[in-house]
Amino acid sequence: MIKRKNLLKIAIDSPAAAGAGTVGKALSKHYNLFYLDTGKIYRFIALLKLNFPKKFSIKFIKSKIKFLRIKDLSNKNLLSDLVGTEASIVSKDKKIRKIVHSFQLNLAYNPPKKYNGSCLDGRDITYKIVPDADFKFYITASLKTRASRRYKELKALKKKVTYQEVLKSIKNRDKNDLNRKISPLKKTKDSLLINTTNLNKRACFLKIKKIIDRKKKFNGNL
Repeated sequence: MIKRKNLLKIAIDSPAAAGAGTVGKALSKHYNLFYLDTGKIYRFIALLKLNFPKKFSIKFIKSKIKFLRIKDLSNKNLLSDLVGTEASIVSKDKKIRKIVHSFQLNLAYNPPKKYNGSCLDGRDITYKIVPDADFKFYITASLKTRASRRYKELKALKKKVTYQEVLKSIKNRDKNDLNRKISPLKKTKDSLLINTTNLNKRACFLKIKKIIDRKKKFNGNL
């Protein structure tokens, strides 16, 4: 794979609803980076499985990923708890992960030319997809905080769901993400821990931006 040179690469790993997506988008906008929420790809595949159970196969997935557009990942149906739970299941499949990893790698190292680099967030980005990232972060928050955030997000989308259902769903996703044999969620030694439990969106962005700007200045803008 040919890699573009002089790219700014940010890698973020986090459990569900910790705020990684929100800060990832903010950082990408500020530094003009291509942003990819890698979890959305697994959710996209999970939705395929739920909508086309009889057609669902590796060949079927490849045919859909081949023509996948980033805007397809903005589908609000991808945010449901049912899709999230199914996403944790399909992400355990070696063949599916291979397809998704290929897609992720290409965008991480060859983002559209108008961007200065890439910012990816997921579960195994810091050690599997972009191990040579310029900046690595592990973003987390308390279970109750994450459940509350996801619940409010779903209610804003008019989804019929209770807080307890969301809490249970996130507990299950954490269990699956942390304990799966293939690419489990974990904090690498070289990732900076950012706990967002008591941080709002702006404060989280500014905290990480300060870290990035300090290193960029020290290293001569990388």
